[in-house]
Amino acid sequence: MRIAIINGPNLNLVGRREPDIYGHESLDAYLERLTQAYADVDFTLYQSNHEGDLIDELQRVGFDADGIVLNAGAYTHTSIAIADAIRAITAPVVEVHISDVMSREPYRRVSMIRDACATMIAGYGLDSYRRAVDWLLALPAKS
Repeated sequence: MRIAIINGPNLNLVGRREPDIYGHESLDAYLERLTQAYADVDFTLYQSNHEGDLIDELQRVGFDADGIVLNAGAYTHTSIAIADAIRAITAPVVEVHISDVMSREPYRRVSMIRDACATMIAGYGLDSYRRAVDWLLALPAKS
């Protein structure tokens, strides 16, 4: 199975950025452990602080990957363009958030991408990524 993990703005700072919300472990270190734990899965990892780059990556992997784990960061709450890119591709996309966005600031409770995604997993810290991978692995195989 091929799973792409795509991360948006400021997620490169997880582990240093607001550790009371996002924890002390870097996202890179967590994803390294995650990919090692799922040795049978072919992962691609991508992070960008730029909206257009995220759209380009969704389009690049979105027709070949078996699934995508997407943490669009703040673009979750603003980007119709990312939602359109998700709708344009064939791979199922899981919207992921490290924090419980529904219990944070009101603007974080709005997701512009939620309706385009297959499901959303939020509020489990970095373990949200593992839960998203497990959700994708439980899908029926492509024919």
